[in-house]
Amino acid sequence: STGLTEEQKEFQKVALDFAAKEMAPHMAEWDEKEIFPVETMRKAAQLGFGGVYVKPDVGGSGLSRLDTSIIFEALSTGCTSTTAYMSIHNMCVWMIDTFGNEEQRRRFCPSLCSMEKFASYCLTEPGSGSDAASLLTSAQRKGDTYVLNGSKAFISGAGDTDVYVVMCRTGGPGPKGISCLVLEKGTPGLSFGKKERKVGWNSQPTRAVIFEECVVPVGNRLGAEGQGFSIAMKGLNGGRINIASCSLGAAHASVLLTEEHLTVRKQFGEPLANNQYLQFRLAEMATRLVAARLMVRNAARALQEGREDAAVLCSMAKLFATDECFAICNQALQMHGGYGYLKDYAVQQFVRDIRVHQILEGTNEVMRMIVARNLLQG
Repeated sequence: STGLTEEQKEFQKVALDFAAKEMAPHMAEWDEKEIFPVETMRKAAQLGFGGVYVKPDVGGSGLSRLDTSIIFEALSTGCTSTTAYMSIHNMCVWMIDTFGNEEQRRRFCPSLCSMEKFASYCLTEPGSGSDAASLLTSAQRKGDTYVLNGSKAFISGAGDTDVYVVMCRTGGPGPKGISCLVLEKGTPGLSFGKKERKVGWNSQPTRAVIFEECVVPVGNRLGAEGQGFSIAMKGLNGGRINIASCSLGAAHASVLLTEEHLTVRKQFGEPLANNQYLQFRLAEMATRLVAARLMVRNAARALQEGREDAAVLCSMAKLFATDECFAICNQALQMHGGYGYLKDYAVQQFVRDIRVHQILEGTNEVMRMIVARNLLQG
């Protein structure tokens, strides 16, 4: 909480308490039984966590990107997988709030901010992941509707969620031919693939989203035709901060678990905490965590202020924090020895849940490309 305002410290405390009482005791069960904890998330929404950076007039909390980072880091100490889904949901609501017209904002945002309804972000396709601008899902204009055909892959929440923010091609090839449509579950022609079996992130379902002659009103388009790719990328800048914040929470929890284990576990007649090598490794873990946290919070401020370097700082923060925090969690597991590999110990779940953060919201290889391109363009 160093450097935070009193109000931010209060957000942090509320989120940490919620994580400890409502999430951490159920984290292993949600993972093992693949439960999507709808009621727990609705309780979180009552605290304002369903639309953290959405405007208050449609039910949001109206907080800053830094406030949001602090909250998601704290919640992630209780269950990283569930918090990561909540961060995606928040990104979707923000996109509707920011790029939607008044009618769209008032139609969709209140029920999403309360988490009465849940949202999914649909960009990735079976043939276009990192190369998002090559997406093929098409939306042909017919009068006052679009007819949508294609499919999306790896969609968090798909099948269990109610609102789908979909990037689709309304024009020619490349980013300028992409538009953004909002679909509701139950739309004829909208269906879902099988539930994917994943290494981690098991408290949120992942499925393909399939569109077959799916008719969507033109009134469900966010922004103008051709603006979709820009909307998607602006959403992802915040999404990268959010997912990096979830990584911070997992690493923070893993450091605390390791501290406890080193104090309790004895080898060669004394606690592991007395071993200088392990002391040094713990010191390194804490140092890397603080460095990553500072980088994420710096990027969050830049994004909030609309600075010119915000996008590249978000990419740097996502790259650095997700890589470093995975290394911290992995080291924590190693320092637990054989116990770390048992599902009775939470550290292995943090390792499994955090691994995918280096892939989604733009792979860390793509983050390197963004940073390099920025540097070389001068």
